[in-house]
Amino acid sequence: MTDPAKTYTLTGADGRPHQSRAKGLWGGHGGTKIYGRMDCPTALRAIARGGYTHDRVFFADEATAVAAGYRPCCACCHDKYVAWKIARQNGQRWTP
Repeated sequence: MTDPAKTYTLTGADGRPHQSRAKGLWGGHGGTKIYGRMDCPTALRAIARGGYTHDRVFFADEATAVAAGYRPCCACCHDKYVAWKIARQNGQRWTP
């Protein structure tokens, strides 16, 4: 049974943390400004080694992560990463 009073800290489009009753669907690293899936193997390996968690952030959705200035992870969101990289090389703004 879940606690109805439980809240989660999510990062908003402005890059600031806020409280939410819903869990974040995407995770990110505040230092590198990279976001990805919650089951990203690269992030999970870093967490298992004892790193990453200090700068870990969570987002309600992918659009919020992008609006906050994060880019897709190359490991777990490879197609999106390639599209982001091409858009950046062409001086264009990328959106998921």
